[in-house]
Amino acid sequence: MIRTRCYRDGAVVAEGFPIAEVSDFLADPANTLWFDVCTPDENDLMSVREELGLHTLAVEDAFQPGERPKLDHYSEHLFLNMYSVDVDATTKQLRSHEVSLFITKAAIVTVRHEEGFDIDAVVARWDALSNLAKSGVGFLLHGLLDFVVDSHFNAVQELDTEVDSLEDELFDEQAADVALQRRTFEVRRSLVDFRRLVLPMREVVNALLRRDLGVVDDTMTPYYQDVYDHVLRVTEWTESLRDLLANIHDTRLTMRGNRLNSVMKKVTSWAAIIAVPTAVTGFYGQNVPYPGFGEASGFWTSTAIIVLLSGGLYIIFKARDWL
Repeated sequence: MIRTRCYRDGAVVAEGFPIAEVSDFLADPANTLWFDVCTPDENDLMSVREELGLHTLAVEDAFQPGERPKLDHYSEHLFLNMYSVDVDATTKQLRSHEVSLFITKAAIVTVRHEEGFDIDAVVARWDALSNLAKSGVGFLLHGLLDFVVDSHFNAVQELDTEVDSLEDELFDEQAADVALQRRTFEVRRSLVDFRRLVLPMREVVNALLRRDLGVVDDTMTPYYQDVYDHVLRVTEWTESLRDLLANIHDTRLTMRGNRLNSVMKKVTSWAAIIAVPTAVTGFYGQNVPYPGFGEASGFWTSTAIIVLLSGGLYIIFKARDWL
């Protein structure tokens, strides 16, 4: 699936033309091109390479999914790899959608390996800010970056809500410890994956703001600075969630240790109380004469001793909050 679009003087002048005509449109320096390649095969990327003169290494990176977020500089173009993300509403697992970009002075090519990356939402952003389209490549690239960073912001909000839920359940006596532990592990794994995708974006956006690249003009600079501010906020938020999850884990271990101490204290106290009748009945179970031996008074005496000593221990332990 290939989508194409040509801008001239801030307006869309052509759409849906084949890649073979790209060089014809680029012959006019007033044109700015965007085309999108979804689930490409080797022939698709080779056609793009021939039309734009792309570097072999950049094409190889675009063809191989799973590249880390990065911005590579080549003599004739830039190569940008990044991920939009979302959180599954049921499992709370992080889902990432990769997009690779070839950025030249007059064109942007987006390469998607699956349809999870919502390119229609990006196009809608371009159409909503069409008054900025005269900025050419900088305008198109901003729409893509803004969409990706907004997806990061939404995802970190979802993860923050899940962490708050874990904090609430941490002090819930009815919560199952195994279920809480599993949810904590799943959120922690999602946060690790999320952090790996988000942190490099700070360097990417910061590098794009450099004047020597010539990508961002004066009109688009405030918009890129706004995106950079959002990237910093997401990064700081991610680090704080990481610390919160570590605190939840440590608190859960501390509470488990305290609960174990409380249980051991109660068990020991009951063992002490049970030891009293055991000792008394053992004494009165001797096969030798003693005061009250073979008489009802001996039974009542042993019973009174058991009740008094056990009751006394119970009162003492209860007063000390050992039971």
